Formats: sequence, structure tokens, C-alpha cells
Amino acid sequence: MLITIPDVLNSEQVAEARKLLDAAEWVDGRVTAGHQSARAKDNLQVPEGHPIARQVGATILQALGKNLLFLSAALPLHVFPPLFNRYSGGQSFGTHVDNSIRQIPGTPHRIRTDLSATLFFAAPDEYDGGELVMEDTYGVKSVKLPPGHLVLYPSTSLHRVNPVTRGARLCAFFWVQSMVRDDGKRSLLFDLDQGIQRLGRDLPEQPAAAQTAVQLTGVYHNLLRQWAEV
Repeated sequence: MLITIPDVLNSEQVAEARKLLDAAEWVDGRVTAGHQSARAKDNLQVPEGHPIARQVGATILQALGKNLLFLSAALPLHVFPPLFNRYSGGQSFGTHVDNSIRQIPGTPHRIRTDLSATLFFAAPDEYDGGELVMEDTYGVKSVKLPPGHLVLYPSTSLHRVNPVTRGARLCAFFWVQSMVRDDGKRSLLFDLDQGIQRLGRDLPEQPAAAQTAVQLTGVYHNLLRQWAEV
């Protein structure tokens, strides 16, 4: 399942994040790449654990914790602290798949990467190229979103970042270990949850609709009870 989540950060939060990131130290992005990915990766990153990365990352994590669409789609158990990358001057990241396990810096804790996420800071008209292109069983999808918007997709997907030929592409990226590791089951739960919410929103005064919503909510939680790992 690939889903776009709009307005994870508002315009003021985006502006403040960009101001902070502009003042940060940037290093070769290959420092966080695996052996195979490092051969395809050409970008800059803020070092893991950098104070600015922690500050902006905390803003993102706080926003995600309040975002009902993200919570419904990801069913997050653990979220890797956000990292930040920049592409310019023809830089790109060739086709690759994300590492299956990531260790959280400075801790003994590891997470399984079920979902990958990219949060955009630069507007699409600020740079040429830089599309995030994903390949999965449903075909090829190209994503380039407004500032503050996020794309969430299975970490099993082959993906790449096209060369940036003008301007600079600035993003946060991170991974999620979901309570439900199987993408098909997670998609089913998401569709069911969204349907329950629409039912309550569109037919709020109808007793039959309310009863149906309660029944479907029971189905949702019973499925989650069977499939969740906590």
C-alpha cells in the first residue's frame, strides 16, 4: 500500500525546519547506506544524532503521533528517528531496497523496517527532477509532493530518487515497524478503518448505520488482535 498523507507539518513548521536545516552540518549520505545502496547513493545528509536532526525529528514525531491518517495506515509500533537528506547538482539515488533491520543510533534497539516514509520540505517548483519512484507488484509510481506532505510505502519496494538537475530537494526520511508486518493485512485494516470512519461521518444520525459501525469496529479490533505483534 502506498499512501500520501497531506499536511503532516504546517507551513510554519516547515519554514522553521528549513531554517534549522540550512544551518546544519551536511555530510556524504553514504554514511547511512548499506553495502549495495552505497554504490547507488549520491546525496548529502545531516549526521545521525546531530542536535538539529534531533530537534526537527522530534517535531515530526510529535506531529505523526497526532496524525490519524498516519496512525491508521502505519499502525506504528516503533518509528526510527527521522533523518534528513538533500539532493542537488545532478545527485540521485539509484534503484535499491531499504535494509530490513535498522539499529537506532546510540541504543541497543533495532527495528524491522516494514514501511518507509519520505516527508518533503521543498516545493515541487523549487527543483527539477528528484521524483521518488517506487516499483512494486502494482507497477511504477512517481511521487513529488508539496512541503509538509508525506508518502508512506512498503519498505520491500524497489525505489529510487531521480537526478535533481535544478535547485535542491530537501526531505526527511525514516522507517516504521508496524504492529502488523504483512502489507496485505495492514491494507485490509486500513480500508476497514476508513470505511468505519466514513460511515460515522456520513450517516451520523441513523441508528442502523451506528449499529453497523459498532459491528465493523468489532471486526476491526478482532482482526487487529489476531494479527498485531506488540
